[in-house]
Amino acid sequence: MRRIIISIAIIAALSAEVTAKIDLTTLPTRDTVQLTIYNSADLTLARESRSLTLKEGLNKLQFSWANTLIDPTSLQMLPKNHADKIDIANLSFPPRVKNLGLWNIDSRISAPVPVEITYFTSGLSWRAFYMGTLTEDETKMNLKGYVRVANNSGEDYENARTRLIVGKVHILDEIAQLARRQFPYGHPSRRPRAPYAGLPRYRIEEEKLGLAKNMVMSYEDALAKRPKEIKKEGLSEYFLYTIEGTETITNNWAKRLLSFTAGNVPVKNLYKYEQSRYGPSVVRFLSFKNDAEHNLGDTPIPGGRLKVYRGVDENGHLSYTGQSSFKYIPVDEDVELNLGHVTNVIVEPKLMNYRTDNYRFDSDGDINGWDEIRSFDVEVTNTRDIPVKVEIKRNFGTQYWDIEKGGEFDKYEKVDLDTIKFTLELEPHSVKKFEYTLTTHHGVRRFEK
Repeated sequence: MRRIIISIAIIAALSAEVTAKIDLTTLPTRDTVQLTIYNSADLTLARESRSLTLKEGLNKLQFSWANTLIDPTSLQMLPKNHADKIDIANLSFPPRVKNLGLWNIDSRISAPVPVEITYFTSGLSWRAFYMGTLTEDETKMNLKGYVRVANNSGEDYENARTRLIVGKVHILDEIAQLARRQFPYGHPSRRPRAPYAGLPRYRIEEEKLGLAKNMVMSYEDALAKRPKEIKKEGLSEYFLYTIEGTETITNNWAKRLLSFTAGNVPVKNLYKYEQSRYGPSVVRFLSFKNDAEHNLGDTPIPGGRLKVYRGVDENGHLSYTGQSSFKYIPVDEDVELNLGHVTNVIVEPKLMNYRTDNYRFDSDGDINGWDEIRSFDVEVTNTRDIPVKVEIKRNFGTQYWDIEKGGEFDKYEKVDLDTIKFTLELEPHSVKKFEYTLTTHHGVRRFEK
């Protein structure tokens, strides 16, 4: 198991030279650790609490990040007690030693002191995914949300309090590249000697995210006895999900965590046919709204992939319906999910007749205007055992047209200049037919209508 190696070096004399005789004492393991993982960049903020035993005078704390993706230029330390008696002077990086930093700590007391160490690291990530189970009549859905946290940072994080950030973060340097530098601030012969010259060029709006202070939250032991929840709160243009309790996130492992459950979410099923967009097959869509009326609306829903199933009997057996990816859904916003092509609802348009008419001629006797007249029959079949609603769009390729229609469609509307939409509702195992005659005008005939 890989760990960040932290040891404390107590200097016999007040010498600042790294080569002086020192005694090394291995520190206890972390008391607590909190991880804030972003999903828009390979970036995680780690915040550790550890207990140091300081001697009065100059102390040196040795920190190694070997085999991890920690950015050493982001390392910070703050005393949590006796701050007025402890001066964390600086963090230096020995020029001929790789993956090693030395904190110079001037203490006016000799006592155990809790400190907080923060840094950015790479290799931790999270993503959201969802499972929806439709009722047999497909009018409602039980929705479960999950997050999957993966750790490839080179470091194990035991009993970590974990926070997940939704939102775009501005980052110019990759943390993983900073972690792999032989010299954190560049080669000594090519950089200024100022202690903070060459700082990494990333910018995190910590004040907006509330990450600067007081991040560690207390939890009761009873949390371990029930399913964990994910607490959510808005932070300006970001959104924060806090996983309740603690989780051990082992290096090279991933863990699935339940985010939320919502029962009896009202949904709408719609079948769409538009040959120019979807091809010759019907596509099924599922829609709902992220609001209280749909038993949701407490928080935005992170983007992810939803797999949809249908309950088929009272024994809880399921049949797979389809899946769709979607983007971040704000509160009170609608979402329409494309579940893919289906074969149990069929739309068959047929060209029944074609002719031309209404010719116009110029002064030379050449044709400069005419009409094209096409007649279509459309047959719609529902082979399912539940009612369905079908939208059929027809694209004409020109804005100069007239139409005559008739048959078993429930609604007709003009969508835009060259598109119309027929809407039909079909009972289980039923067929509907309608027809229309389309006249398109060409040449000077465009301006006669």
